Amino acid sequence: MWTDNETELDFLNFTGVADTVAEIVVQAQAQPISIGVSGAWGVGKSSMIRLIRRSLGRRENSEFIFVEFNAWLYQGYDDARAALMEVIASTLATEAENRKKGVEKAKEFLERINWFRLAKLVAGSAVSLSVGLPPVGLLGELWGLGQRVASGGIDQQAVGEMEHAASGVAGAASGLLAAKKSTSPPKEIHALRQNFEETLEAMGVTLVVLIDDLDRCLPETTISTLEAIRLFLFLKNTAFVIAADDAMIKHAVRRHFQDVDDDLVTNYFDKLVQLPIRVPPLGTQEVRAYMMLLFVEKSGLDASIREEIRAKVCEQLGKTWQGKRVDRAFLQSLYGTFSNELIGQFDTADRLAPLMATASGIAGNPRLIKRFLNALSIRMAISKAHGVGVDEAVLAKMLLFERLGNLKAYAALTKAVAENDQGKPVFLAEWEERANAGETLELPPPWDDPFIQEWLTLSPRLAGRDLRGVLYVSREHAPLITPEDRLSSDAADLLTALLEHPDMAAGLKDRLTKVARAEMTVIMDRLLDRARQEQEWGVPPILEACMVAAEADPPQGSRVGAFLAGRPAAQIQPNIVPKIGDQPWARAVFDAWDKVAGLSRPVKAAIKRWREDGNIAV
Repeated sequence: MWTDNETELDFLNFTGVADTVAEIVVQAQAQPISIGVSGAWGVGKSSMIRLIRRSLGRRENSEFIFVEFNAWLYQGYDDARAALMEVIASTLATEAENRKKGVEKAKEFLERINWFRLAKLVAGSAVSLSVGLPPVGLLGELWGLGQRVASGGIDQQAVGEMEHAASGVAGAASGLLAAKKSTSPPKEIHALRQNFEETLEAMGVTLVVLIDDLDRCLPETTISTLEAIRLFLFLKNTAFVIAADDAMIKHAVRRHFQDVDDDLVTNYFDKLVQLPIRVPPLGTQEVRAYMMLLFVEKSGLDASIREEIRAKVCEQLGKTWQGKRVDRAFLQSLYGTFSNELIGQFDTADRLAPLMATASGIAGNPRLIKRFLNALSIRMAISKAHGVGVDEAVLAKMLLFERLGNLKAYAALTKAVAENDQGKPVFLAEWEERANAGETLELPPPWDDPFIQEWLTLSPRLAGRDLRGVLYVSREHAPLITPEDRLSSDAADLLTALLEHPDMAAGLKDRLTKVARAEMTVIMDRLLDRARQEQEWGVPPILEACMVAAEADPPQGSRVGAFLAGRPAAQIQPNIVPKIGDQPWARAVFDAWDKVAGLSRPVKAAIKRWREDGNIAV
């Protein structure tokens, strides 16, 4: 399995781009600069950010302080604008203490940031009261307790709660604000910017702020973060590197500032980003190299050998414009004793790379490629665990069809396999023969898809292969319905609907409650098989299907809970906590996660809130 996290290991020869960005920051010579690293979801923006930081960190005679900020982690739990300001201020204060330079300026800057925090706390409650709404935050807590007293609901517990809330407000005020005699937001903003510049100058450093995952955020979080960035932009000794899909950022601007034309949206973005850079798209050579290096990473070879191979592959990628190739033969020339298994995986990469680079469902996206290989790895593991003899090349070809082909055509293929006594899709024989002969096929619906024409040319040919084992280990997508499954016609239809449209599962709940217990167990088996493909456990659609099935048949809830409790800590996202928080099996899941090393701070905070009040607003 390959984790879906950013990395400093360059498998795509992106280091040259990262070094260029780093050189631009260095050559700015303390003049402010903002750089946008753009690209679609999953193309490697986060890894590019890591490579840029690494490149800057290696520069001699340059003093940089780095702040990494992921706005998505704060969404729903903190104001992104205030959070970014506080992260910057806290980092400067810590660095100033460590360097013994600019300490007083850094402390003053932190106090000013705290003033903004308090201003937001008080102003938010004042605005709420002015329009007749109960205030929020700490003052809101006092307000609510006061209402209990006024309505005659006073008791010793209420008195204790009021004392605690009052001390909380006082504590927040004293911690956030050193007394200021007379001030106003415009004066504070000007003083804040001036103090910020003076702090960096006194410390003799350039602050490099690396913003990531903006394109994952809701529009209001995106705009809040951009407004905080704007507060610090174009000040001396600063560099902002913003990684986001520019199309998603423009969408957020358009949603937030309603009734503005496209020119104003573009101007807003252009004023924030001086130098836009796109992550290079991947061609067949890069996709092939990426897949091969992923296989090398998990091969068990010594780290020094893996690094040597990686460096030489990236060097070769830099020469592909000269006609150089990265393929199995090139990899074998780098190291003479690869295992037969690894050589077979190189062959798989050789065969799949052209389609992975061009098919619209993947289009050379590194994250999707990694997920494809993870699914392939999982299914091979299932085949070994169940003693099913599955050829990896056959499984890879079928998985490619499953992911990128027409769903109705895939359903027809699985139906033909299930109905054949030997599990062979014999009807493919003529098509495979003609496609490999270079003929252009005129196929009937639902097979009239350009992807299928190219897929038919991939080796191995499938017409004479028994595919029942392949479909058995691939049940999480299109179930191989056989008499042994003991599913009625209605239950089989429900399973197919849950797998194809898991986000619409709620509408099937009434029908699911009428399904027999034994059939619900089979349905949950298939849903959990599908769920194992997910690499991020926020609120993927398959979770909705699992929860609805568990509500229809409560004993299945413990199975869902046990499955979630076993997810790796790196996969767990904070928004899953309010999603499952009202389920009867949720407490056991949260207890298990609390014991897992590496659980992120936002997830811990979400669980803590759930324990305090059992309800978290999404």
